[in-house]
Amino acid sequence: MCGICGYVSKKNITLEQLKVMNDTMYHRGPDDSGEEIYDMHGGYSVGFAQRRLSILDLSALGHQPMHSANKRVSVVYNGEIYNFQELKQELSDYRFYSNCDTEVIIAAYLKWGIECVHKFNGMFAIAIYDRKSDEIYLVRDRIGKKPLYYWQQNDGIVFASELKPIMAFPGFPKEIRRGVLSRYLYQQYINAPDTIFKNVYKLEPGAILRFKAGEISTWKYWDIKQVYQAQVSNPINSYEEAKEGLKELLKKSVSARMISDVPLGAFLSGGYDSSLVTAIAQEHSDMPVKTFSIGFHEEKYNEAKYAKAVADYLGTNHTELYIDEKEMFDLVDSIPKYYDEPFADSSQIATMLVSGLARKHVTVALSGDGGDEFFCGYNVYENVRQAQKLDMLGAMVYDVCHFPILKQLRMEERLPFKVRVIAGNRNKETQTQFGAGNYIVKAMAMVKKSDTDNNNLAGVDAPVPVHYQIESKYGVKDWQIRRMLLDMDTYLPGDILCKVDRASMKYSLESRCPILDKDVMEFSYRIPHGFKYKDGDKKHILKDIAYDYIPKELLERPKVGFGVPLDKWLRGPLKEQLLNYSSYDYLDKQGIFDAGYVSDMIGSYIKTGDAGPATGANYSKLAWSFFVFQQWYKAYCGN
Repeated sequence: MCGICGYVSKKNITLEQLKVMNDTMYHRGPDDSGEEIYDMHGGYSVGFAQRRLSILDLSALGHQPMHSANKRVSVVYNGEIYNFQELKQELSDYRFYSNCDTEVIIAAYLKWGIECVHKFNGMFAIAIYDRKSDEIYLVRDRIGKKPLYYWQQNDGIVFASELKPIMAFPGFPKEIRRGVLSRYLYQQYINAPDTIFKNVYKLEPGAILRFKAGEISTWKYWDIKQVYQAQVSNPINSYEEAKEGLKELLKKSVSARMISDVPLGAFLSGGYDSSLVTAIAQEHSDMPVKTFSIGFHEEKYNEAKYAKAVADYLGTNHTELYIDEKEMFDLVDSIPKYYDEPFADSSQIATMLVSGLARKHVTVALSGDGGDEFFCGYNVYENVRQAQKLDMLGAMVYDVCHFPILKQLRMEERLPFKVRVIAGNRNKETQTQFGAGNYIVKAMAMVKKSDTDNNNLAGVDAPVPVHYQIESKYGVKDWQIRRMLLDMDTYLPGDILCKVDRASMKYSLESRCPILDKDVMEFSYRIPHGFKYKDGDKKHILKDIAYDYIPKELLERPKVGFGVPLDKWLRGPLKEQLLNYSSYDYLDKQGIFDAGYVSDMIGSYIKTGDAGPATGANYSKLAWSFFVFQQWYKAYCGN
């Protein structure tokens, strides 16, 4: 687990400037660093740099940039290739000098070319320079566990694990891409390939970028739609076969992620996913696994007692930390430093706290991420199922309300909130993403219109729709399955995995996700949906496996969850900051938001607060997204 950065450019960049870029990611790799510059044909120079968090082969043999013995290939890399030992056996004709997976990447590339990526099972962001073919490759893992950004210039590219090194590249303009802001305000994160800056992109999960002779091309080597369609055509219709097959793959996945030359533990919330991962880890360990959870003094939110009960049953070496609101609040100012792009999922705070706790004892932590998206765990999937049942009725209500006379009487506005949502959900491309229309309208109205907007041009600052208008591409009639696939493409990598990566790397902690193993993900598509969602029981097959390890009574309970008290904070200790950020003069000078609209909206919100879920006017989230953006803007763009 590390951080990488580099460039291909005709500019004269010094080694010291490359080192400055690299050191902005010190927290990602405090154990070692390396920076090198190479000549490339066509007047280009190539800079490769890496900050290292030593996990495998702690010796100097793991130093990066790393080169092939014949000096043809140079690599910088962030992540873990969990099957590197098996690949090493396939590559026995290559003389290895180290016991780290980076050298396996080099040997695999020399034998199979860029197609070697199909051999890798792990989480990774890789940069490869091939002197023979005079090409640069950037590669990101299948589900987007590891981040990889790139800035596309006229004369090259600059790439990095985070935005900070790109911002430190000489001459980077920091031009805000206003077109993504409405989606950010609504979704609370910016999904690949978009970023907050013009001409800067996230390499999409499962994608490869090639730079050759000044030309850039990108393609997908692993695409959720294609993989799903291929696997679902070969279903496992026997429940017992599906259960045993999934169980064996999970055991193999957890076992592979326990290979480490540094202390390893597991996050344990007491929920199904983390409990199952921990149970399997304990089964594969000859000593108590170190587990970590945080608790809250507010009894109605506290799940730590459930995590402790699971830990006691499994016999882990459990550590818990009870936190109060002040400890959470104290982390607010650090958000822009470690989330160097606007990111407003407030659960990042709890994730930072549990990561900080774990890092005091271990360098690697297993997590249960991915269980909800791949096995139908979120409550929204129940809502989506109900919405599909009511869709025909909603269409009828919509048609009636849009009769000319009734439309003039604005009948739709008089309907109960939930009825309005179902009736208004008519876009086939976004049917599983229904929500409060007024919330969307506000998110769009907050952003100042640009000339690009007015001229309806498809420029770099053209407005991006708030919803992901891509649902038809999956070719799935069942809304529940469609929403799960959409979340795998968007919410999982863009929000969940980004949150965990930045929160854990804040403390130089590596997080590993066994459920997001390549073989587990692909096998999950072969499992009939009725095994995942059975008679209203979400995540049924995964729960059934968990019960093989842990008594049902320790796991079966309503999920509590903990929400950061945004409304209380924004209208209390953060009130003055929020008012300053939303003052007309500040916004007018900034030139990003509609100064009059936002100033009035935030002022009104501070007076009235959230109006309650029945009306859909839960505006604290919108105000929090705005606040976090302004925090980030102040930290990186001045003002």
